[in-house]
Amino acid sequence: MTRTLLASVALLAVLAGQSHAEEKAFPAKLVSQAILPSNTMVAAPADAPATLKTSGKFTTADRKRTDKLGTIPGKDGARLTGLSLPFDGQPLQGFSGIKTMADGTFWTLSDNGFGSKNNSSDAMLMLHHIKIDWAAGKVERLGTLFLSDPDKKAPFPIAMEGADKRYLTGADFDVESIQPVADGFWVGEEFGPYVLKFDTEGRLTAVIATVVDGKPVTSPDNALISLPANPAAKMPVFNLKRSGGFEGLALSKDGAKLYGLLEGPLFLEDGSGEKTDGQTALRIIELDAASKAWTGRSWLYPLSEGGVAIGDFNMVDATTALVIERDNGAGSAALACADPKKPEPTCFDAPAKHKRIYKIEMSDENVGKAARKIGYIDLMNIADHDKKALQGSKDGIYTMPFVTIENVDVVDASHIVVGNDNNLPFSAGRAVDKADDNEFVLLDVGAFLTAK
Repeated sequence: MTRTLLASVALLAVLAGQSHAEEKAFPAKLVSQAILPSNTMVAAPADAPATLKTSGKFTTADRKRTDKLGTIPGKDGARLTGLSLPFDGQPLQGFSGIKTMADGTFWTLSDNGFGSKNNSSDAMLMLHHIKIDWAAGKVERLGTLFLSDPDKKAPFPIAMEGADKRYLTGADFDVESIQPVADGFWVGEEFGPYVLKFDTEGRLTAVIATVVDGKPVTSPDNALISLPANPAAKMPVFNLKRSGGFEGLALSKDGAKLYGLLEGPLFLEDGSGEKTDGQTALRIIELDAASKAWTGRSWLYPLSEGGVAIGDFNMVDATTALVIERDNGAGSAALACADPKKPEPTCFDAPAKHKRIYKIEMSDENVGKAARKIGYIDLMNIADHDKKALQGSKDGIYTMPFVTIENVDVVDASHIVVGNDNNLPFSAGRAVDKADDNEFVLLDVGAFLTAK
């Protein structure tokens, strides 16, 4: 019996070792860093309704309109971030997806606004064409597309329904991921969740509702959900948590397929979230680009211990991809609050720990199963012995202690670009009392990109 017990313990140790080996850590070296200051604004188009000339007017706790600029302090929990709402103009903030272009520039997009559907009706949805000067450490905005719905493709009334120019806002869609193509842009969205198609002028041309295994996928923010008049009546059904939609949207190398990656798990009829091998799992769902129809194929992305959500998703080659996985923490453990249950203005109540980029494989052989995790790089442990960082480096190590890191793509055979979503003016992870800048870094990760 003792021998049997010892053998079982040994087997468990081997299996545990195998599981650990599957999550192999690869080195990452900082090559360069570029910074776009947090308080960077862009003017609304001249033909936009007057209400869109300023933004953040509905960001008090009770959502009451506040027109006087700079009178609502930005806060990250108990900590003031040094910026206040409303803003004069639209903040060039919250970059929530990125794609490398052949000429070395990038397309990215701003998040839906100020964190929720209810407070973002004056936040314009925007795509940005940017150039990063890695030598100078600066980000240049080459152009901005303000998204609109002139042909009334949205299957619900939009916030600017009665306006002459039907610009889209953060009350309509929560845009999170971007794929530029020859005739426009594919965008992953969280409220529906939907996959959206825009033309090259930023005009909405298609809204694709999500279906998995023949069943609709719906979030509580879906505009088509309505509450019953009678409190005793059956409540509407939805199977995603709020902010659980398409945080990631990847495009196959041949452009034929799109892969939407949900930020949260699908919930089953028994009220539990999907899992694989005991781990919370997120769906990767395949869409045919030509027909705009779901193919019925999907994979499961298993979150690692400590991971609660994903941030971005882009293909490396035909079967492998990069995925940002994160916790909900922000800030340095060196400045942790003595009591996490009692947040204070001078410390981080939940310091950043789990900020990683995984390389995964999603092949024909594992359709319907878990994508294989090949390995990861740790964004809290990036080598900077050459002192390339403009900010965020200490003792030869650069860290990204942001609550949301939502930009990753391959630049070339050895390098990737990574950037944060600074949730302006509500995130302060670099310092306890200062709104985070938009930081982009160029990382040398050659061994990681070639890992099999």
